[in-house]
Amino acid sequence: MAIIVDASVALKWVIQEPDSAAAIQLVLDEALAAPEFLFVECANVLWTKVRRGVLSASAARVALAEIEATPIRTTSTRAQAAAAHVIAVELGQSAYDSLYLATAIAERSTLVTADAKFTAAALAHPVYQNSVRLLGAS
Repeated sequence: MAIIVDASVALKWVIQEPDSAAAIQLVLDEALAAPEFLFVECANVLWTKVRRGVLSASAARVALAEIEATPIRTTSTRAQAAAAHVIAVELGQSAYDSLYLATAIAERSTLVTADAKFTAAALAHPVYQNSVRLLGAS
């Protein structure tokens, strides 16, 4: 069974941040999956970093290419859109973030995310609490 990862984890593979080592360890130790939306979300975050002067355009292109080269099985975004909407409404979180949790549930897996706010909301909900784990937490 593959672990579902979101953009907050994938970006830590290519940008040195807290818990980057834990994110890289997931690549080494686990089979990974994510909705195909992962790559668009990562591209957008990298674009934002270029726009803010945090990364050069060439560094962002390299970072995205490295994320794309990581062995991740992708799933259809469309297949989980309705479920993501339900989760978003129930948790008061974005449909974008909820898409990863919907995918984890559909795959009978666990979402690993570095998004503490989203994790807290999911852990507080009895239906979703067993389907999410904060990166770096045991």
